[in-house]
Amino acid sequence: MILARAVPVASYRLGLSGICDAVEFTPSAEGAILPRRNEKYLPAPVEYKRGRPKSNPVDEVQLCAQAMCLEEMISVSIPVGYLFYGETRHRTPVTLGNELRHMVQKIAWEMHTYFERGYTPKVKPSKACRSCSLMDICLPYVQQKTMPASAYIREWIERD
Repeated sequence: MILARAVPVASYRLGLSGICDAVEFTPSAEGAILPRRNEKYLPAPVEYKRGRPKSNPVDEVQLCAQAMCLEEMISVSIPVGYLFYGETRHRTPVTLGNELRHMVQKIAWEMHTYFERGYTPKVKPSKACRSCSLMDICLPYVQQKTMPASAYIREWIERD
């Protein structure tokens, strides 16, 4: 097995890019030939999470998106990926089935639709925001204190 860390991935079809925490390449007849290697390898993305498994499928969707990017990049089908949760110290296999793949496609399409419309959806702040790598960009708590421009103007007019 070959282990690669911080692997950049992208999909032109989905319009997504990112970095896999790790990708395990296991020898397999259904895999792809890697540079400077004589046998085929099947990749499996591995996503590391600090906490524990969540009640919604956000971690599985992220993992599946990474796998779909890898599939497009190296022309191979990836049936499984892995989630490792630091709090439970447990590694969970995730089957990358059609339902999960459709969810990734739907979310990617929705994201691109928002972008084309110039719309930024409101953030629903949660305790997960504190450990998110995008907190400085997203600013989830700033949006809670905003008011429409019309209300701001009305407030200033009424002060006089």
